[in-house]
Amino acid sequence: MAERKTGRGADRGTSRTPGRDDRSWAGAPEAGRGADGLREPREPHHESLGSRLNWLRAGVLGANDGIVSTAGLVVGVAGATASGTAILVAGVAGMFSGALSMAAGEYVSVSTQRDTERAALARERRELEEDPEAELEELAGMYRDRGLDADLARRVAEQLTARDALRAHAEVELRLDSDELTDPWQAALASFLSFVVGALVPLLLITLSPGGWRVPVTIAAVAGAVAVTGAVSARLGGAGPRRAALRSVVGGLLAMAVTFGIGTAVGGATGM
Repeated sequence: MAERKTGRGADRGTSRTPGRDDRSWAGAPEAGRGADGLREPREPHHESLGSRLNWLRAGVLGANDGIVSTAGLVVGVAGATASGTAILVAGVAGMFSGALSMAAGEYVSVSTQRDTERAALARERRELEEDPEAELEELAGMYRDRGLDADLARRVAEQLTARDALRAHAEVELRLDSDELTDPWQAALASFLSFVVGALVPLLLITLSPGGWRVPVTIAAVAGAVAVTGAVSARLGGAGPRRAALRSVVGGLLAMAVTFGIGTAVGGATGM
């Protein structure tokens, strides 16, 4: 017999999927009626939207990282040498090393999260097999906590358990979609591509601009680009865009100023 649980699954040590919002079924939109005439809660679609927005926001931040890190690198090299070839080689190497580093880190992070999600689902499946009545009462208790009266909470729990017990517990208790777990390969590819797209902005500008205009044009373009990514990221997160854009611009300008100063000092000292 599995130990009977109370509460909302907080002691399970599971992690929530990025972008998964807490949901309240009390007062939720309703759809068709079940066999006993009880209205069944409509499946919440805003969770998928929240997950997509979170991925989009991560992509924007990855592009911002690509812009700032590559801009700092190529501006630093431009401070040390006027050679367009040296700047291009450094920029391309920095772009791919940064993109691969981000992709690898994202893959490891999301793989760990996916393993945690699978372990939580396996534990829930085992508990449902060992003590289904206790699990049913737990599910009804969670609906009572969300504002349903005892009879209605019990009927909702019974209907959802009859349909798909594991899915019902996963969504309400674990905040997981048992049919849509996180994909580490997708996360790694998104991070890689977003970083490369961002890195291309300073890389192309500094290599295609005339010699004397390389650094000024790159700095101006990077400031505008990070202002856009900062504002978009803030919008997706529900925050005000102006302050976020200003922070991004200040951070990008500071990074380029520091690397340009270091490149100029190193280039002057070595006679590059």
